[in-house]
Amino acid sequence: MHLRSGTSDPHPPGEIAPPVRAGFVVSKAVGNAVTRNLVKRRLRHLVRDRLDRFPPGSLVVVRALPSAGEAGHEQLAHDLDTAIRRLLGGASPETPSVKCGGETKGRVPR
Repeated sequence: MHLRSGTSDPHPPGEIAPPVRAGFVVSKAVGNAVTRNLVKRRLRHLVRDRLDRFPPGSLVVVRALPSAGEAGHEQLAHDLDTAIRRLLGGASPETPSVKCGGETKGRVPR
């Protein structure tokens, strides 16, 4: 999960920040087209309910790992919540690394 916000905001000071936007990357490693679209729909639904946690004007990119194709809705929700907590500052050591504005937070992937 990546987040762009804060000092890199291209809007002039005093201008109203645009809403939070989210994008999704689901590669062919996740599964066939039907599986990839199912994962995207589930992630879109889950992220929509969590957009209020991000600062205004943030750009959030969620990348689905290959195991997301076999994960259920509850597992995707748990993994997304864990990634958001880590991204916004509440890191836990058992979760994968998260990139924030080009800077890796948490454990570095191998």
